[in-house]
Amino acid sequence: MEAGKLETDWSQVVRRCMDGDSGAWAEMVRTHHKRVYGLCFRFTGNAADAEDLTQDVFLKIYSNLASFDAMRGSLPVWITTMTRNLLVDNFRRTRNQRATSSLDDGWDQTEELRPIDRLTDPGLSPHESAAKKELAKMVQGALARVSVELREALILRDLQDMDYKEIAVVLSIPEGTVKSRISRGRAELARLLERNKREVM
Repeated sequence: MEAGKLETDWSQVVRRCMDGDSGAWAEMVRTHHKRVYGLCFRFTGNAADAEDLTQDVFLKIYSNLASFDAMRGSLPVWITTMTRNLLVDNFRRTRNQRATSSLDDGWDQTEELRPIDRLTDPGLSPHESAAKKELAKMVQGALARVSVELREALILRDLQDMDYKEIAVVLSIPEGTVKSRISRGRAELARLLERNKREVM
């Protein structure tokens, strides 16, 4: 699959997908699955929900391939925008149906369901590994309590490593607002983690 190419021409891959080339679609899914799943998981805190939403995102991407315009931005930014829009729609739809306890569901099988972003390190002792998992669970729990607009800015910057300009495109807000939301989100997350720490002690 053109392994010698260093830089993939995504406009060409998109065109091939639209022409019904299943190999091109498989390449796109394989390349962007980690980013989409990571966003879905960080936003929902639930591995099973993240898998379902990831599939929904790729269905949405496939049916909207014709709207991708390389002149207006990169494919990863376009895919992140599509993912974010679907997550916000899903959040609005399920906000009143979902009990907060569901945020903790799926932690036991998280590793087996998501080979990416593993929380364990083969070099860690069982105790260190358990402590790292517990910390990740606390962060995810606190992140789930940060307001949605601050949470999505935090996830895109600190967990997806997007730059301010890209985040501004994804969220359709000015760059200054992006920086403000990230700053407020980090402060809120730190406050929630501090409160959790005091409750545990």
